[in-house]
Amino acid sequence: MTIVGIDPGVSGAICVLRDGKITMICDMPIMIDGTKSKRQINAAELANILINQKLNFEDKVILESVSAMPGQGVTGMFSFGQSFGVIKGVCAALKLSLHLVRPVKWKKHFNLLNSEKDASRTKVIEMYPYIASEVSKKKDSNKADAILIAKYFYENLPKIGL
Repeated sequence: MTIVGIDPGVSGAICVLRDGKITMICDMPIMIDGTKSKRQINAAELANILINQKLNFEDKVILESVSAMPGQGVTGMFSFGQSFGVIKGVCAALKLSLHLVRPVKWKKHFNLLNSEKDASRTKVIEMYPYIASEVSKKKDSNKADAILIAKYFYENLPKIGL
């Protein structure tokens, strides 16, 4: 079974696990929207990435279920919600099995609650040393999150019963 973990947002990432092994990791594809250089998810490229993975009806896409955060502005939350909707729409159009996981669930599973954002990179490097170069920079924490989202689902699949 193939599991795709997605950390949503324009600075998010996508990870593909096949039988528990990372076979692909990339940043969320983005493009510039309008003249203000505002970034948005490139839905067509996201679809291409998922199509190229040759997913079937048994495979699962795991999307981090996000909500409004205190202190984030209205414009930022609208943009984030739009990105979340684009990802859900692409998955629906491709007829992919989509499952949502709350951040508290996967972070608790990996003992990352109340830890620094960068702690997920350390955890991934410990678990998957062969991809250390893919998550070597601080900005790669979103890739690490996508990996852990997929890994959480992979490790809990027997309990979930899908």
